[in-house]
Amino acid sequence: MPNYEEISGRIRRSLNLDIDPIAIAFCDEAPAGVKQHTGRAPAGCSFWEEAAQGAFSTEARDHALCAIGIYTHNLSGAPETYSSELQTVLQVMNGLEYAREADLAMIPVLAQRPKHVVYAPLAGTPLPPDAVLIFADARQGLILAEAAQQADGGLPPALGRPACAVIPQVVNTGSAAVSFGCCGARAYTGVLGDGIALWAFPGSRIDLYAGRIEKLSEANGVLTQFHQIRKADVAAGATPTVAESLDRMRG
Repeated sequence: MPNYEEISGRIRRSLNLDIDPIAIAFCDEAPAGVKQHTGRAPAGCSFWEEAAQGAFSTEARDHALCAIGIYTHNLSGAPETYSSELQTVLQVMNGLEYAREADLAMIPVLAQRPKHVVYAPLAGTPLPPDAVLIFADARQGLILAEAAQQADGGLPPALGRPACAVIPQVVNTGSAAVSFGCCGARAYTGVLGDGIALWAFPGSRIDLYAGRIEKLSEANGVLTQFHQIRKADVAAGATPTVAESLDRMRG
């Protein structure tokens, strides 16, 4: 496997992240030596935050209180209550015009049908990840958007509800995406504050994204200094050329 600890460190240092990138892997058999999740989770998105503390495996029963999460992740072995719970949730969302019937068809659903979902910090993932999650503010998101555009050859799509749909979006398409979260994910996780968005990247190419994140972080640092010097000079009455501003920066 690639050195995910090294890749995670590069991403975290470049972005100055508060929480490590999170790895998500789908599989039919839980990997040996990885603990099974214990306890009750109110929603599948709560696993993202738990994953920062160490690797664990889940199956459909661990997602039993999150019909939308079972739906977007297309988990096999769903509990008997799943269908009725999902229909109730969809009826409520439709009644509120939060997600109308026409909107539901546009929610990404994982193409494969896994039995297990393994969550872990990227640095300690026991499996090659299918998706890597990064929680980022607007300044960090600027670099992530630029990295995604360079790596994917286009701008990443922006998703809203449900936040978990960003995971099948990147796994199915092989390209990065950003979710602004949903009210549920913001309620169930502490990391998705008002100023934070959820970025997801295909795990198979995370080293490529990490390389672009590093270079763009460095470039943004240099250009920020350039613009600050230029702003100060113009405020002082000067009319510097770009070359003059560059000379001042290198000063």
